[in-house]
Amino acid sequence: MASIDRGFTGDKDPIVKKVYEIYGSIIEYRNPVRSPDLMLKILRDEYRLLVKPYIVYLTIAAFINNRPVLYEGPPGTGKTEIGEAILTLWSGKTAFILPCSENYDEYRVIGDFHPAMAMSKGFNEESFIPRPLLAALILDTGVLIDEIRRSNEDFQNMLLDIIDKRRIIIPELKKVYRQRGNGFQIIFTSNPWDIAQSDLSDAFLRRVIRIRFRYPSREEEWEILKLRLEGLIERIPEELVGRALEIVRVLRDKAVYKPGTADLVSWMTITALLAENKGLGKATWRELYDAALSTLIKNQEDEDLVEEVLSKYRY
Repeated sequence: MASIDRGFTGDKDPIVKKVYEIYGSIIEYRNPVRSPDLMLKILRDEYRLLVKPYIVYLTIAAFINNRPVLYEGPPGTGKTEIGEAILTLWSGKTAFILPCSENYDEYRVIGDFHPAMAMSKGFNEESFIPRPLLAALILDTGVLIDEIRRSNEDFQNMLLDIIDKRRIIIPELKKVYRQRGNGFQIIFTSNPWDIAQSDLSDAFLRRVIRIRFRYPSREEEWEILKLRLEGLIERIPEELVGRALEIVRVLRDKAVYKPGTADLVSWMTITALLAENKGLGKATWRELYDAALSTLIKNQEDEDLVEEVLSKYRY
């Protein structure tokens, strides 16, 4: 198979042509970034992501070694958003995201045959529909497989050959597609404490570089809020932001649903917008409270706890 550039290269393989026809229009291009320090700067300045340096350094080291990466940590710590951004910067092309579920199989991620066309024309290139994982390999871009523990064991085992050999085999077509550049890298994400999931096999874990995500420190979350809210942060008094930072830490210890940094950003954004919509120069406790009830309560079990914690920090 010919090497892949920005557009269809004239490769006569009909599957390659289909990949460009289906997925080529959604791919955006930029210069690849291979320097960890430059990547950290771009993540902050362009993506407004405050990423711990060890995450970028370990991820790039794994990519250089052609090893997949497993981001593990609680929800709301930026695993998916950071992973997508790093994959995109590394390859210089838009990364694909595959959100896992227990019924994921090779047909959903590699390719399948159109039923009507296969019945009339056979199981061939014409009736084959390429899916995102195969597309990422052919386009030489990254792919983030989200919540890998929610997939079944068969799906994880199917990935082993792709991880090891950097190839995808389509037996029905007697074709093998191989990694042609170094842009095709894989990041998995996982929340080990999610009860709706299966265990990862030893064979799978041996092949990945595991990187742990933790909740940011109080100072880091304050910096993240300034990055993500930009001018809106000026509508929230620092004293209220301080209370919010303490409240989420209490809820992470006691609540069933533990609010992540993403929830904190959402809470502060809604607080600022409520103040703006009311024509207030600065948000008050009322806006902070109302926004909290709408963004922090994700299940009935936590309703009383959230209101109790909010009341404690009102004064």
